[in-house]
Amino acid sequence: MEKFVQIEAVGQTFDTKKGKFVALRDVDLSIRQGEFIALIGHSGCGKSTLLNLIAGLTRPTDGALICDGREIAGPGPERGVVFQNHSLLPWLTCFDNVYLAVERVFAAKEGKAKLKQRTHDALALVGLTHAETKFPHEISGGMKQRVGIARALSMQPKVLLMDEPFGALDALTRAKLQDELMKICDATQATVVMVTHDVDEAVLLSDRIVMMTNGPAATIGEILSVDLPRPRNRLALANDPKYIAARAAVLEFLYEKQAHKEVLAA
Repeated sequence: MEKFVQIEAVGQTFDTKKGKFVALRDVDLSIRQGEFIALIGHSGCGKSTLLNLIAGLTRPTDGALICDGREIAGPGPERGVVFQNHSLLPWLTCFDNVYLAVERVFAAKEGKAKLKQRTHDALALVGLTHAETKFPHEISGGMKQRVGIARALSMQPKVLLMDEPFGALDALTRAKLQDELMKICDATQATVVMVTHDVDEAVLLSDRIVMMTNGPAATIGEILSVDLPRPRNRLALANDPKYIAARAAVLEFLYEKQAHKEVLAA
């Protein structure tokens, strides 16, 4: 489907103590089924606001958002969300944290055996079968994020939304999870929208990079198509001219076309 997710003339204004704050204006974007989109831009450019709108966590002040032919009017299981904070319930095991989501979505039409199998499958997909009985305090930060991804995928969402899911992790763990995410996306053909501040992450993972202008009243500045074949290997891409050119284009947008005043002053 050419227009699986449609964002049409979307604007978002918040009421604050100082008056109206225009976070987003005139945002138009169509996302194809199975496409990986990275949202990138300086802090305050509305990346997370746009992701929350797609998730249905907030409603737009202007415009409309459509997913698979239906207007997004609120949260729904067809849109799974992974936040930077894994948000696991500490008193539940890894298995039970995922099972909770599976039960909520599928319990009305499936028995417990099927629900448990879905949970096992989701944890296996992120390589955590061995950690099913562990509690969050017994596993690493990277493993917690994988449980969060498994929980989102267990609902079989049409769109996976990720808000800087690896931002709080060390570089080596982040790289490992990026590689895992690429494998998962190849296996599931998931449609993904991911917020990131990491230029290399955006180029490595995405099919298109949506670059946001500075806020307030932020909008889409440029969209870059990443013409790199899949599956991707980070080592093989390190000296790839197309990878280098894509990375340079994003850096130019961020640090020349959209440089903050304090950056220019420095």
